[in-house]
Amino acid sequence: MYQNQVVLTRERRRFGRQCMFEDRNELMVSVHPSSRLRLKYIMGNPQTRGMQLSSIMASSEVETENATYDEHGMFHYEGGWPKEVNMNDEEQTLRHRKKVERDDAWGEEVKTLIRTTMNTARQNNAINIYNHFFDDIPYEVGRTICMPFKSRTINIIHDMWRPQRHMSVINWMPNNNKQIMTQYSNLYNLGEDDRKSRLVTEDPTNGSTNAFYVWDVKNPIKPLSYYDSMEVISCAKICPKEENNLAAGTYTGKVCIWDMLESGMTTGICPMEAAHRQRVSAITWVHSKLNTEFYSASLDGSIKFWDTRDLKMPSNEIFLETTPNMKQNRQDAHGCTVLEFEYTIPVRFIAGSAMGYVFVGNRKGLNPVEMLVGSYQICAGPIRTIHRNPFFVKNFLIVGDWIARIWCEEVKNRPSTMYVKKRNQLMCGAWSTGRASLFVTGDIEGVLDFWDLLLNQREPIYSVNFRSTVTAVVFQPGGQHLAVSLANGDTHIMNLDEAMKHTTSKEKALMAAMFEREITRSKLLEARVDEIKLRRRTQMLEEEEERQSKAAPVVQEYMPDLELDPDNPDQFIKMIESDEEFRVALSQFHETLEAVDRKRAAEKKVMERTHFEQYYLDNLAEQAKLEEARKKRAGSITSKEARELRAAKKKAAKAKGKK
Repeated sequence: MYQNQVVLTRERRRFGRQCMFEDRNELMVSVHPSSRLRLKYIMGNPQTRGMQLSSIMASSEVETENATYDEHGMFHYEGGWPKEVNMNDEEQTLRHRKKVERDDAWGEEVKTLIRTTMNTARQNNAINIYNHFFDDIPYEVGRTICMPFKSRTINIIHDMWRPQRHMSVINWMPNNNKQIMTQYSNLYNLGEDDRKSRLVTEDPTNGSTNAFYVWDVKNPIKPLSYYDSMEVISCAKICPKEENNLAAGTYTGKVCIWDMLESGMTTGICPMEAAHRQRVSAITWVHSKLNTEFYSASLDGSIKFWDTRDLKMPSNEIFLETTPNMKQNRQDAHGCTVLEFEYTIPVRFIAGSAMGYVFVGNRKGLNPVEMLVGSYQICAGPIRTIHRNPFFVKNFLIVGDWIARIWCEEVKNRPSTMYVKKRNQLMCGAWSTGRASLFVTGDIEGVLDFWDLLLNQREPIYSVNFRSTVTAVVFQPGGQHLAVSLANGDTHIMNLDEAMKHTTSKEKALMAAMFEREITRSKLLEARVDEIKLRRRTQMLEEEEERQSKAAPVVQEYMPDLELDPDNPDQFIKMIESDEEFRVALSQFHETLEAVDRKRAAEKKVMERTHFEQYYLDNLAEQAKLEEARKKRAGSITSKEARELRAAKKKAAKAKGKK
């Protein structure tokens, strides 16, 4: 235990003396060359060796959160009393006052307090705080008085792979506001170049190049978990009611699921014969008892209904047709780009198409005609986003082409008159979860605009330029932060201004009145259009009747006696038999019913076959043809049998000649 102990003894009088230094040359060690070691010296080939023994360090910059301080005041009715003095007891307070007044410093303290109080009173008397000032200032001058909005990026999440992959979808975790999922699409695997072999990562333990991650907002260095797939993922969605369920679609048209409790590969994937014909463009979870049902949509025009317990075949499938029929045709369907579902309205779902149409669906329908309630053309180009207002769920934000529109379910034929327009093409949009009147839009040039309907409906109140295409924006539940995903693979977590985070009851009432006013205006415009159409149709019918009356000869028609005896039914029967026009109409009606029955009986329910089914049927037909040809050959004599028959005849003839 005491092997390394060194004992130093010194006289006490020498402790604490000043150290005296001097400059002199003194030989400490002298090592002479050795001839024996020189014989052992070996000349080596040129080599490169690393001599740096210290660990490699990397510097990083982190923007920490700012501390927010609030100033609070207090109004004293009786001043500050010590704990041992009861301010409700008059004798104790009087005794304490006399005690304080006897103090010598009391007079100076009173003078200082009076001086401070008088300064404050003079300031209050200098201006009338109940008067309305600056009412006569013009609007242009008054706008500059308002404090500008501001935001701050508190964190940036980069892709784990280099070069960075395309960012597709971001989702906040339903039960944890400090975790976010970022979904990437490895578009390099879809190309024919060799860039997919050049993707590198510093941490290969986080899956392959098709993986996507769940991050902690405060730690952008290493993800919390990853979810990988053998195919390129196009879109992914977490179940809002059960955060352990995760569904995604691939570029080959398949759908797959994960269990978010464990990182790794997919736990289920649909077969190719049940998949979409093109890439999956949208996925949404729908209401169910076990939270296992979701819908997937593709650009091939189909919407498929899935259950995570069985992905072998979809439970149902419909095509987005503007005029749905009992027998649907894929060629008439619109490619679906967006799916939207609200849990508070479990019967409805909304779909947006690549042709600018919005389709309203009914989940309780039994056939395509009942499922697709209506279709309305909203935009001229593909619809990018459909998002419900979290405070007024009947109102949607629809983003497409160069316009963001406000639409309501109650307006059937057209959206409301509220819309915003930009010069650049809009790529995404979202309502704020904290402020009822605020929504954001991102365009193809990387500009993120904040719009507040109560402040300005023509220009954004605040804009941020990221210099890369904004692919998705999602507000944190509660509206404290905003996640912005860019096409270059970065995700920015923004802390918004305090005025953008909260809303008051008065602002909610103003927004409700505004939406109601716009809905009423749209209904009035719709009624006016219907009235004009009806008037035009009536005018055309009157002109046609007038033209026919001029061309046809005048015929005196028999007008039956309309005064009938209620106790004489034979009179009514005679009147009907005498009315030639009624009998013709009745016979035509019966003929129409019979024709409809014959058409329904002759109609054949033919479903459109997939490529796999057609290939299977072609193989069966080919095998049937081969079997039929083989049977024909079996009925006829082969060439070998014919030779054997001729040889037998020759033998019989020779035997007969010898006899």
